[in-house]
Amino acid sequence: MKKEMISEGRKYGVPCVYSIRGSDKTVCIVIHGFGSSKSSPTAKMMLEELPKLGIGAVAFDHPAHGESAVDGGFLRIANCLDDLAAVEARARTLAPDTEIVYFASSFGAYVTLIYLAGRKEGECRAFLRSAAVSMPRLFNQRLTIEQIACLETAGEFTLEKEEYGYIRDLKITRGFLDDLGSYDVFSLWRDGFAKLQMIHGESDQTIPIGDARAFAERFHVPLIVIPDGDHQLSFPGTPEQVLKLAAGFLT
Repeated sequence: MKKEMISEGRKYGVPCVYSIRGSDKTVCIVIHGFGSSKSSPTAKMMLEELPKLGIGAVAFDHPAHGESAVDGGFLRIANCLDDLAAVEARARTLAPDTEIVYFASSFGAYVTLIYLAGRKEGECRAFLRSAAVSMPRLFNQRLTIEQIACLETAGEFTLEKEEYGYIRDLKITRGFLDDLGSYDVFSLWRDGFAKLQMIHGESDQTIPIGDARAFAERFHVPLIVIPDGDHQLSFPGTPEQVLKLAAGFLT
């Protein structure tokens, strides 16, 4: 496993970790969720296990997440998309003849759908775990009175890591919320943009299963529902089930 900071020609570096051989025919980009990092249990599992199955793997930190050197002022959708593109370009440099596939969780799945919707080349494959397809609506609905007041006076507020279970405190700006309002994946996505597979917990309290079903039905995406599964899909045996299903879809 190698660690690297992608920084050439960029206003800030993108921390990433990868296991990629030049001969890999498939490389999976692992995109973590909101408040998480490339060192999450799921990302670590994918980085460790996919290479054993002949699939290269790379994970990176979103702006203001994990080992990112920038704060929430850089947490903008355009930056997330640029970072994903930079990681993909690096993967293609390391394995020139590879097929790039995607394993994305929650907010990472939301970003991945936006990213793939903007691509012009041929169909690719993405496995979406607990996809935050309704993030713009739900994020705004869950703002507290205090957070709204901070936005009105200071243009930002902070989500404390202890309260939300995040890796680090996360500053949220008015610009980020405006971005969410501009990127609705139900409006952006079309059949044929990519081959998708979704997996979602039946008891997900973060992104309701009904929202995942609505997206899957509208765009004819196979959806695997885990009975009683939570947003993290962390119940004993579930991570291994996710790995098996993802590997089968991505190979």
